[in-house]
Amino acid sequence: MKDYHAADIRNFSIVGHASSGKTMLSEAMLACAGEINRMGSIQAGNTVSDYHVVEQQRKISVSSTLMHLDWLDKKFNLIDCPGYSDFICESLGALRASDFALVVVHANHGVNVGTDTVWKFASQSGIPKMIVVNAFDREETHFEQVLEQCREHFGARVFPMTLPVNPGAGFNQLLDVPRSEITTYATDQSGKFTEAPAAGEWVERVSKLHQELIEFIAEADDSLMEKWMDKGTLTEDELRAGLHAAVQKQSFIPLFCTSAERNVGVARLMDFIAKYGSSPVDRATVEAEDANGKPVLVALNEKDDAVAYVFKTQNEAQFGEMSFFRVYAGQARFGGELFNTDRSVSEKLGQIYIVNGKNRTHVPLLNAGDIGAAVKLRDTHTGNTLSGGKRPVKLPKVRYPKPNLQSALVIKTKGEEDKIATGLAALHEEDPSFTYRVDSELHQTVLSGQGELHLEVVADRLRRRYKVDIDLAAAKIPYRETIKSRSESKYRHKKQTGGAGQFAEVWMRIEPKPRDSGIEFTQSLVGQNVDRVYVPSVEKGVNSACAEGILAGYRIVDVKIDFYDGKMHPVDSGDVAFQIAGKEAFREAFAAAKPCLLEPVHKLQIRVPEEAVGKVIGDLSSRRGKVMGMEADGALQVLNAEVPARELHHYATVLRSLTGGRAVHTEEFSHYEEMPRELEGKVVVEAKESKKNHD
Repeated sequence: MKDYHAADIRNFSIVGHASSGKTMLSEAMLACAGEINRMGSIQAGNTVSDYHVVEQQRKISVSSTLMHLDWLDKKFNLIDCPGYSDFICESLGALRASDFALVVVHANHGVNVGTDTVWKFASQSGIPKMIVVNAFDREETHFEQVLEQCREHFGARVFPMTLPVNPGAGFNQLLDVPRSEITTYATDQSGKFTEAPAAGEWVERVSKLHQELIEFIAEADDSLMEKWMDKGTLTEDELRAGLHAAVQKQSFIPLFCTSAERNVGVARLMDFIAKYGSSPVDRATVEAEDANGKPVLVALNEKDDAVAYVFKTQNEAQFGEMSFFRVYAGQARFGGELFNTDRSVSEKLGQIYIVNGKNRTHVPLLNAGDIGAAVKLRDTHTGNTLSGGKRPVKLPKVRYPKPNLQSALVIKTKGEEDKIATGLAALHEEDPSFTYRVDSELHQTVLSGQGELHLEVVADRLRRRYKVDIDLAAAKIPYRETIKSRSESKYRHKKQTGGAGQFAEVWMRIEPKPRDSGIEFTQSLVGQNVDRVYVPSVEKGVNSACAEGILAGYRIVDVKIDFYDGKMHPVDSGDVAFQIAGKEAFREAFAAAKPCLLEPVHKLQIRVPEEAVGKVIGDLSSRRGKVMGMEADGALQVLNAEVPARELHHYATVLRSLTGGRAVHTEEFSHYEEMPRELEGKVVVEAKESKKNHD
């Protein structure tokens, strides 16, 4: 295997909205480089990238897939990323390991919300972007329209390096702006092409674009700017010399046109990446923390200690758990020992691989800047840093979005609880954007993820990998109970069973408190009717009733309780008697104080194309939602709304259906508010039925 050094490596992520053609673009690149003999297809389920069973069944990417190839003596480490927002965390990890982002836009669909999302994350990562507008072999593609849309979203410096000459069913020709040529591609998916000078109407077009490109390149380099100011142009050599710096500084954002399925335009894109794309040398230092938490820099050219960041872990049937990592300094060697600074454990690197989908090739080492995978590291997971023992450092972790959707895990076969717990823990270590918890209040194991599809894939992995019989159901809603008026009660607990009896009498007043102020227990006893030693007993009984609920079995909130009088017996009174009396006195007072249910309301932010805003607002109204505001963000509208949690089950699926998959949303808990009386009645009936069935 050829030994590559940092300057000869191109690490990049292929990202974009769902169904824009990312997987087929990576397939075309592999075919051009001779890594595969023929291109697979999404429908046939035989692409290099989508090799997992769930991907082949669903015809979508759900995991980021690392691949590699050699092109013009440069090593490409390309990572094909899922487009669905449910799996955005796969893209975040991949972008962290990349030196630039290849952002794919569908020629028919244009820039969608998923495109904006990955662009934003790439910008936050501080890496350059290139754009690929794909699928010009489709009918009704309009180059100028999609170019203008890209400029609206990503700035006026988006510049076309290639233009489609004959878009549509027979698409196979492109205008190459830097070379002023027409390239004609073979129709056999080989990616081979012939060149001819631009002619006819294209001569004037390419001349004008060529001049614009010169201006962009000159802006990135002071010496080139002087030459351009003096001569009004740049030589071909000067132009090519300045391209790399201009891309790094994003003086312009290169845009390429392709048909990935036909392998048209891909070879020239790869030429550009090999000659002018970012290498690890362009980001030769990264920020880190030393053992004392102080900021330090890790340099690419450090020789002593290796430093690597694990951007993804994945369990493979054949290999077990694989840790995908990028080397930021030194060398990762077979048999070498590195220290996991996040978990304070030493790890021995067994087999090191470079990978193409499911195919693994063993290598003895990886140089700084390169990407590969190791197997069976004992206690290393996504987001961990591995470094040499002489200088332990910790690289910053990727910040993943908070989960915004929940489902309940239903265990269908008894005795599998331990296997499920083990599986959930392992899946969380692989995918930090997935979390879970056992909710003691609702008596459910609640799974939290980025969307319904995300949780369905997690459940599928749990079933397949751990052989358990589970299902997903709607998570129960954590309603709350409270009161709307004052009341009081006098409750006597008296029990005589032949020896020492039980006696306690509690007089109690209750009143509502402001929302979110909790339970307040006070006592205003006077005289000697009740010994103060029994106050904690009454409070304990009240707290028990509040935890159990009275109206529908949900926790009681926002009530002030005053224990103001009562009676006791010198022999029969005791702790238990006053607990019981306090609990029952509270229950009676609560029932007389106009009890009601509170429901959780979630705050939603929905990013939606302008033409679909009406549909989305109409649907929100049908869910008892309130639109709190709306603002423009480029070609998208951002809706802020509040919707009761009860109305949000399957909302992500509905939103996708309403907008053709072009909208995304996030949601988080906002507050509790009183539930409409008719719905309250339904919840109370449901709660009583559930209790009856449980008993």
